[in-house]
Amino acid sequence: MNTTINDIARLAGVAKSTVSRYLNGGNVSEKTKAKIRKVIEETNYEPNSFAQSLKAKKTNFIGVIAPTLDSYVTSTVLMAIDEELRKQDYTTLIISTSKHIDREIESLVSLSRQKVDGIILIATGMTEQHIETIKTIQIPVLIVAQEVDQFNCIINDDYHAGFEMGQYIADKGHQVVAYLGVTESDIAVGQKRKQGILDGLAEGGVQEVKVFRSEFDFQDASRVTEEMLCHFQPTAIIGATDTIAFGALKTLSRLGKKVPEDISLSGFGGYNISEVIHPALTTIRYNNKETGKLAANTIIRMTNGEEAPQLQVSGYSFIEGESVKNVKS
Repeated sequence: MNTTINDIARLAGVAKSTVSRYLNGGNVSEKTKAKIRKVIEETNYEPNSFAQSLKAKKTNFIGVIAPTLDSYVTSTVLMAIDEELRKQDYTTLIISTSKHIDREIESLVSLSRQKVDGIILIATGMTEQHIETIKTIQIPVLIVAQEVDQFNCIINDDYHAGFEMGQYIADKGHQVVAYLGVTESDIAVGQKRKQGILDGLAEGGVQEVKVFRSEFDFQDASRVTEEMLCHFQPTAIIGATDTIAFGALKTLSRLGKKVPEDISLSGFGGYNISEVIHPALTTIRYNNKETGKLAANTIIRMTNGEEAPQLQVSGYSFIEGESVKNVKS
C-alpha cells in the first residue's frame, strides 16, 4: 500500500500542513524537518509530483493590512488574527498603512504579487479604487471594519452601539450635546456610528445636538474641542473614539472644567486605560478578540474555496464609568 502524506504526518507526530510545507520548501523548524525526513526515509515515501505541484500553489501565508499598529483596537484584533492563524499553521504578513488609503491600495497589489493565499483588510474607508483593485487581484479578500456589498465583511455593530450611547446620554437628562465625529469616508465610524448616536439622542428627546469633525488623533481632538467651546457650551461631549474623548478631556482639564461636574464625557473603544483614568470613561467596548479570531477562520475558509457569510457582525459591551453626570432636575 502506498504511503500518503497523512501517514507521514501521523508517524512524525505533526500536522499534515507541516509535512506539506516541508515538501514544498516552506518554513519548518530543523527539529521537525529531522522527524519528517526520518519517517520519509523509513517508509520510502515518494511524493506525487502532480499533487505536490498543486499543493505548491498554496503558500499558507495570509496578508493583513492594518491602518496603524499603535491603536488598542487594531492591535488587539491583529494579535487575535495572528494567534488563530498560527494555530492552523498559517503565517501572517502584516503591513501598516499609517491610515493612508493610497497605501492600502498599494499593499493589496503588493501582497497579491507575493502570492499570499488571502488578504484581510482592516479598512479605514472604501473607495471605488479599493473595489476595482480587489476585483483585479483575484485573491480572496476579507474586509474588516467596513461594509461593502460586493465582498465578505466583518463589521462592528456601530449603529446600535451609537444608538445605545445616545439613549444613555439622553436618559441622564442632557439637552445640549456635542458629538466629535470623523470623516464620513469612514462608513462605520463616520456614518453608522454617528447616525446611531443622533437617532438615540433624538429618541431620548434631546433638544440641541451639534456635530464637529476631528481626525482620529488625540491632538486634533483637543484642538477641535477648544474651538468648539468658543461658541458652543454643551453639557455632554460624545467622542467617536476613546482617543477623541481623551483629546477633549485634555482641553477641558486645561480650561479648568471638571468631568463630569461641569461637562460629561463618553467615547467608543473600551481601551484598558479608559477604566484606569479618573473619572473612568463611560464607553463602548467592541469584541475585538472575537473579531480577530472570526476574521482568521473566515479567510481560511475563503482560501479553501468554502462558503463564508457575506456579512458578519461582531458584538459590543456598554461600559458605564463615572464620566457622565445625571443632570435631571
